[in-house]
Amino acid sequence: MGDLFAWLFNLFILIFLLLILGYQNICLVDLESDYINLFDSTSRINRVVLLEFVAQAVFCFVHLLARHWFMFLVSLPCLCFNIRLYVRKEHLADVTEIYNQIGWEKKQRFVKMVYFIILSFISLIWMISSVGALEKNWDI
Repeated sequence: MGDLFAWLFNLFILIFLLLILGYQNICLVDLESDYINLFDSTSRINRVVLLEFVAQAVFCFVHLLARHWFMFLVSLPCLCFNIRLYVRKEHLADVTEIYNQIGWEKKQRFVKMVYFIILSFISLIWMISSVGALEKNWDI
């Protein structure tokens, strides 16, 4: 039963991560289209970047604790990328350089969104299989 709760918790974390990345992409598109000023856009993005990093770390840690080795290893590269960005202090959007980097920032967040969508489908498949195993154990 704990395995099922771990999958559900991680699925909610993935949905949260997708919402954060979608919000960041919307802020970047609004900035590119000139619907929002530079300072507001970067402050909105910077406000949620650390939430994204912490949620990704919790996602990996829960998979490690639940002994879901495949999902832990698949989610580890994104966590390492986030740690590298944080250590190099490249995780925050810079007000003075955002126009020069807007294409890269949008592409980076879009790739992360696709990555998390794929992880969501894998998590759903594993969660359904754990429910099937749980039903099988109750029939005995």
